[in-house]
Amino acid sequence: MTRETLQAWLWCLAAVALAVVVLLVRERLAVVRLRRRITELEGLARDRDEALRDLAEVRLPALLDGGPAAAANVPVPPSLVGSGYALSLAAVIRSFTTSVETTRARADRTARNALKASMRALQGLANEQQLAISAMQDRHDDPAVLQDLLEIDHTNAQFGRRAQAIAVLCGSWPGRQRAASTLLDVVRGATSRIRDYRRVEAHSQVGSGVVSRAVEPVVLAVAELLDNAARHSQPNTTVQVGIQPAHNGAAIVIDDAGVGLLDQEVRRAAELLSGHRPVEIADLGDPPQFGFAVIGALAARYGFRVSVDTQSPYGGVRAVLFLPGELLTRVEEDPAPAVDAAPARSAARPVPAAPAPAPAAGGAPAVTPPTALATTANGLPRRRRRQLGAHAPVAAPPVPAEEPAGRSPEQAAAMIGAFARGTRSGRAAGEPAPAARPAPASEPPADEETLTVRRPPAAGTPSDGSRPDHEGNPAT
Repeated sequence: MTRETLQAWLWCLAAVALAVVVLLVRERLAVVRLRRRITELEGLARDRDEALRDLAEVRLPALLDGGPAAAANVPVPPSLVGSGYALSLAAVIRSFTTSVETTRARADRTARNALKASMRALQGLANEQQLAISAMQDRHDDPAVLQDLLEIDHTNAQFGRRAQAIAVLCGSWPGRQRAASTLLDVVRGATSRIRDYRRVEAHSQVGSGVVSRAVEPVVLAVAELLDNAARHSQPNTTVQVGIQPAHNGAAIVIDDAGVGLLDQEVRRAAELLSGHRPVEIADLGDPPQFGFAVIGALAARYGFRVSVDTQSPYGGVRAVLFLPGELLTRVEEDPAPAVDAAPARSAARPVPAAPAPAPAAGGAPAVTPPTALATTANGLPRRRRRQLGAHAPVAAPPVPAEEPAGRSPEQAAAMIGAFARGTRSGRAAGEPAPAARPAPASEPPADEETLTVRRPPAAGTPSDGSRPDHEGNPAT
């Protein structure tokens, strides 16, 4: 083999070796790229599986529990941001959110309608029961029976308030129209609707009153605040209520000595009391707590404000209900009515009954000279207001002229029973014979006055011959 041939073979071998090296390098790079791609695809698959798992286990349950805001808090893997898979997941979440919101709205609407209908029926039953209790109070004058009837009447008032509050939360109106009343009478009316009314002490520095359309809503809101304060404080403590003037309105301040509220509870209460967002029944807990939600609905509807974000001086909660000037009015004091005139009824200043006369010597009741009875246009005798000591004879012992400061429920019931017996006896003695009364007993004349025995109100509540409602105000 010549030298030239050998060199040619060497060059061929070198070229082949170089080609093999290049191919090996390229193959190595391709393998590296493929491995990297496989790794990326595996990571992408894992991210997709993780996103799908989050969708099924986190996002969709969050949508069911807390709404779209809770589902948006779950982060998306960085590898899926902007990808078609992420867009598809977002489309699924939007569809599911729409379905959930529609279902929740339908369920809440159904629950509200069912509760509203049920509470209306219960309110009707409570009103019928109230009429039955009033009729029983008219028929019975035994102090023990009257005391039991007063307790039943008070329990029925609480029952009616609960039904009324739930109905208001479900979109119903309070359902009662009251005459304009002073702020102190509003607080007294609210106190008469709670269980622990004896623990409430109210004092006022304001002489103005609440306009007619806002009396019942404010009474209901104050009753919920008082009930909340009494239930979350010790039974041996008092609930202090102060009515204070403000620059452009008045404020009802309620202080209790209870356990107070945590920061999270204060924020939740502020959200409910603001009334800015509709509250679903399912969001009120199990069992549901309606109090703050009812107050927020009334505040948003009638224009007053309520806050519970301040600590009371007694370590509990200070609740402040602020009434703007447009909800306040001046309630004039009515003059005392004449004896032969129809009694004027005022929600602000009821006229107290006159004291009973002292018995005559020998135990016989004092006899008042008979007076001529006025007649109506049809010739029927017209009854006049019967006050203690105004007519005789009185079969039962008279009521003491001065009332003791600390009368017990038993003493109050005995006094009311004696008053009922004496009034009934006096009316029977002063009425003409049945032949002269052609009018049926079931339908008395329009100006006839009847006596209704009511539950003794909270301390300081005025009383008169008219029939007050649970708030101490005559119904209009």
